[in-house]
Amino acid sequence: MPKLKTHKGAQKRFKVTGKKKIVYNKSNKSHILTKKTAKRKRKLGKAGLISAADRKRIKRMLPNDF
Repeated sequence: MPKLKTHKGAQKRFKVTGKKKIVYNKSNKSHILTKKTAKRKRKLGKAGLISAADRKRIKRMLPNDF
């Protein structure tokens, strides 16, 4: 059976933690920041967790991280 290949786009966007949770960086933090509230910008700076509904798809794209 051939080797499983990692999806390079997913590899750049998602990271697997030590407890096998998948985290990602949130979007909308690069420009047009004047109309966004300070609270919203603060929350965008923190990493987000992938929902249970999407976890299976991302695991399939990152076979060597699990």
